[in-house]
Amino acid sequence: MLPAIATLPLWSIIGLFSICAVVIGFAGTRLATVALKLAERTGMGQIIAGAVFVGMSTSLPGSVLSVTTAWQGHTDLAIGNALGGIAAQTTFLAIADFLYRKGNLEHAAASATGLAQATLLVSMLALPLLAYGGPDWMVLHIHPVSILLFILYGFGLSLLAEIRHQPMWRPRRTDLTDEDAKEDDADYHPESTLRLWTEFLSFAAITAIAGYTIGESGLAIVEKTGISETAVGTFLTAIATSLPELVSAIAAVRMGAVNLAVGDIIGGNAFDVLFLAASDFAYRDGSIYAAFNQQHLFTIALVILMTGILLLGMLNRERRGIANIGWESVSILCLYGMSIFYLSG
Repeated sequence: MLPAIATLPLWSIIGLFSICAVVIGFAGTRLATVALKLAERTGMGQIIAGAVFVGMSTSLPGSVLSVTTAWQGHTDLAIGNALGGIAAQTTFLAIADFLYRKGNLEHAAASATGLAQATLLVSMLALPLLAYGGPDWMVLHIHPVSILLFILYGFGLSLLAEIRHQPMWRPRRTDLTDEDAKEDDADYHPESTLRLWTEFLSFAAITAIAGYTIGESGLAIVEKTGISETAVGTFLTAIATSLPELVSAIAAVRMGAVNLAVGDIIGGNAFDVLFLAASDFAYRDGSIYAAFNQQHLFTIALVILMTGILLLGMLNRERRGIANIGWESVSILCLYGMSIFYLSG
């Protein structure tokens, strides 16, 4: 932990924490805008742009936090932040559904690549559970599952690109269905590609620095208040470092780029699973998966259920539901709310 932060009074630590959260939220807004422009410039498409550009960069605060706290031996905070971020970000998609007034967000954003992303996420979430329940194998103090997670993620991205260019099936077109960016779409943005990449990398760096500071502030809050690292990681730091996903998803929905919003959230969730793998590399006292506790297992099961509900929602494609949002968004909001009572108890 940074000594300068540890010596501050609690109110100053909370203030620093809040400032960093605002900084992350602002950078996330800019990242969403730049990512959409890069998607149109490169012909990559909104779903892939959400996974690669926005999903990775807006996840930087959380990844920096998990890796640095795991390096310091604070496994509960590192694991709680990674898994709690996935739960919070999936809930953010349900919140974005409220702001998409044309109809159900999952109906409009249903696509082969979106379904593939969610399937990849569920597959990745299963691997840490196998590592926890299986043999405690180690290669240079790293569990083989951590290496496999990176391989699976890379393989999944290649499949996403293939599915986008040569889909074997498509969702039935309706008046609510969003049209993804096509490679021959006109590029109306005056900025040069160099400027777009410079902005993208600059804001990504800002979120990474703010994420590290939030992690150190979270450790200081644990020390001064006695709140468990798991609770602080699962809710406090996870929500704060996940604000780019919320802001960028809302910004994308307001721009009408609903595929980018879904790609941002699900792609960011898949990248968040890599937090665990990266934390395993950083953790020096054995496998990070051996440090799982009951609350961590509950959270990982929760996010698998949430993702399964999201998958069913995109397949079912309800046009309108309660408060003009789909049943899947209502279910996700209820599940997250109940998890707060359980994990905070």
